[in-house]
Amino acid sequence: MTRIVLFENIHPSAHEVFAAAGLNDIVAHASALPPESLLEAMKGAQLVGIRSRTHLDAALLSQLPDLRAVGCFCIGTNQVDLETAMLRGVPVFNAPFSNTRSVAEMVLGQSILLLRRIPEKNDRVHHGFWDKTADGAFETRGKTLGIIGYGNIGSQVGTLAEAAGMRVVFHDIEAKLPLGNARACTTLAQLLGQSDVVTLHVPGGRGTKDIMNAATIAAMKPGAILINASRGTVVDIDALHDALKSGHLSGAAIDVFPTEPKGRDEPLKSPLIGMRNVILTPHIGGSTQESQENIGREVAEKLVRFVLSGTTKGAVNFPEIPYQEAAGAARILHVHRNLPGALGTLSSLVAEFGLNIVSQQLQTKGQVGYVISDVEGPVDAKVLAALRAHPITIRCDIV
Repeated sequence: MTRIVLFENIHPSAHEVFAAAGLNDIVAHASALPPESLLEAMKGAQLVGIRSRTHLDAALLSQLPDLRAVGCFCIGTNQVDLETAMLRGVPVFNAPFSNTRSVAEMVLGQSILLLRRIPEKNDRVHHGFWDKTADGAFETRGKTLGIIGYGNIGSQVGTLAEAAGMRVVFHDIEAKLPLGNARACTTLAQLLGQSDVVTLHVPGGRGTKDIMNAATIAAMKPGAILINASRGTVVDIDALHDALKSGHLSGAAIDVFPTEPKGRDEPLKSPLIGMRNVILTPHIGGSTQESQENIGREVAEKLVRFVLSGTTKGAVNFPEIPYQEAAGAARILHVHRNLPGALGTLSSLVAEFGLNIVSQQLQTKGQVGYVISDVEGPVDAKVLAALRAHPITIRCDIV
């Protein structure tokens, strides 16, 4: 029986996928759990599903010997120690595509609202002022949108923006095929100097920390707008606050923050609070009913394929092996240290028990190798014990 533990109110679509595959031993928690309760809740689980608030660090992962795979029901995976998971033979899956449209629509909507100064006009009406003026309000059509990070979401933002009549430029550290009439900028400075709206769609990490800082914000076009719906660490909030206060930027929309509240009753602490030309949202770029349903299904399907066939296609930290129909009586999933002769060692061990390998797939990633072997003959507890006991083995299971 495969035990599944889910946290943070994962959409029912995931449960439907598991049930259709005959995986019904599911424990679901409506929220993230405090560290002192998390380990107990995960004991005995083969599959774990989390979102952004549940953190699986090295210490926690080392205490979960039964864990076979982790599903991050979101885009980001920095809440999991990916290296430790890989070295323990645990692939981590996410949903890189399912909330793309939701985030892109929000970014375009925020661009239109800020160009028209709607947030501050709305605030003034609520406070009794009928501020009917066209000063500083602009149409979206004809304006330039600068996209930093032209991946799944960034390119979709560009497509929607073009449909609204915007000119689209982008900058990415990798060469990307432009969609529609979008044009690549060879440098970040080139993009910043011409964009009326700048939107960020980059991953977190050291390479992107404070990519928008005092210097790069100063390089933006006077009166421009900055939008961040990617990662909270990529914008220096104090520098942004200074640029808004001085009038160098006319507005901003921030959906992610360097430090975010742990629950709905904890207030956000930010110097941007109270600024009428700033839209602040609680990390909801991908929070639509459609995206959550799609995410639930996408990640659950990846976990099911792994459990039933060993497929690791789409794993973010693990050698990727695509689906292949089983060819033998049993399928051995062997994770090993990536050392010379590893495959030969595995084949010799299998042969000692009279098993014939009829199909085999191998992929390696860093220090880890992963082999799927379809064999003829019974793979009993004795065979598994021998495979698991070998010094080269990290993990071994059968499906």
